[in-house]
Amino acid sequence: MNVLIKSAVIIDKNSSFHKKKCDILIEKGMITKIATSIKNDQKFREIELENLHVSNGWFDTSVSFGEPGYEDRETIDNGLKTASRSGFTAVAVNPNTTPKIDNKSAVEFLINKANGNITNLYPIGNLTKNAEGIEMAELYDMQNSGAVAFGDYNKPISNANLMKVALLYAQNFNGLVMSFPQDNSIARDGLANEGENSTKLGLKGIPALAEELQISRDLFLLEYTGGKLHIPTITTATSVRLIKDAKKKGLDVSCSVSAHHLTLTDTELHGFNANVKVTPPLRTQKDVKALIKGVEDGTIDMITSDHNPIDIEHKKVEFNNAKFGTIGLESLFGVLSNKISIEKLINCLSENPKNRFGLKATSINEGEIADITLFNPNIESIFTESNILSTSKNSAFLNKKLYGKVYGIIAKNKLAIN
Repeated sequence: MNVLIKSAVIIDKNSSFHKKKCDILIEKGMITKIATSIKNDQKFREIELENLHVSNGWFDTSVSFGEPGYEDRETIDNGLKTASRSGFTAVAVNPNTTPKIDNKSAVEFLINKANGNITNLYPIGNLTKNAEGIEMAELYDMQNSGAVAFGDYNKPISNANLMKVALLYAQNFNGLVMSFPQDNSIARDGLANEGENSTKLGLKGIPALAEELQISRDLFLLEYTGGKLHIPTITTATSVRLIKDAKKKGLDVSCSVSAHHLTLTDTELHGFNANVKVTPPLRTQKDVKALIKGVEDGTIDMITSDHNPIDIEHKKVEFNNAKFGTIGLESLFGVLSNKISIEKLINCLSENPKNRFGLKATSINEGEIADITLFNPNIESIFTESNILSTSKNSAFLNKKLYGKVYGIIAKNKLAIN
């Protein structure tokens, strides 16, 4: 694949061309030349787009595709096509499938199923067998087969000793342990953030305390055991503070936040829109401000879509009976482009998650493999169902304004342009 990118602003702090508008020549998947202007002597395909920006390819660390078991919600093939159209050259796929991803064969199935797609798939293996929280799964074998981390997705590990043993054991092979931040003995059967809005609407609340207790416990365990801990999709101001303090102590902890928790609050519950029924729940404006600050100051390491397709039969029902989850790949960049500084946003979508999950991070320099996302950070549009490529349409951002557009990706010696 040979291509000449024209007049692109490069956003890559590891590139000597950072923030500069350049032409980029790519030959057979390698960046061979970067300059202010490059003549197209060999008549390669040219890409010249409005306000074109490029960065290292994005990596989403929390994506659910359904397959195996829930192909009616999303298949791996269509999910990866959606990811590529959304700017992601790689995704880490959650193990909320049937059967679970708790052994090497299941990990190998996902990797083999993804072969041939421009977007790379990296499995997250279950931390416990069948995600039951009782017995540790085959972590070492799964990592050797390609798993990049271990957790039970939206199921917390309630057994503190099991979590302790997992953190100790994973150190033998530099494994990354994930822990969903919710104490279910506190959250119980809650449906939304505990507060004024849930009370007005008569919805059972999930206190912020449920998240903060779980994070506190896991940080105490990490301090005791050592090892590597990743806390996905934090949502409260206190959670940000807890993780910031832990990092100051030198603990090897990272965390992520979802795009919807950075942009939406529990006021969205009015109207009982099941597409905003997510877990952890949407919180308050105070929490949103703290999360954005946590991204900007580096406490929060990465941003994810937490893409979770749910079929219409489980969303177009009474709010109490609807399943938790929203899709988010297609809308992620557009809802954040005007909320987070562009350099910080790209860092949280590329270098930080790749480094934490053990992927090789590239840069936009001559001699590097071309792993690139192409985008415009300033185009305004309204997000409608016609913009959704996912099989399921359960987006919390339907009919909301977006402030950026993804043009496509270059990866694996291939080009995908929208």
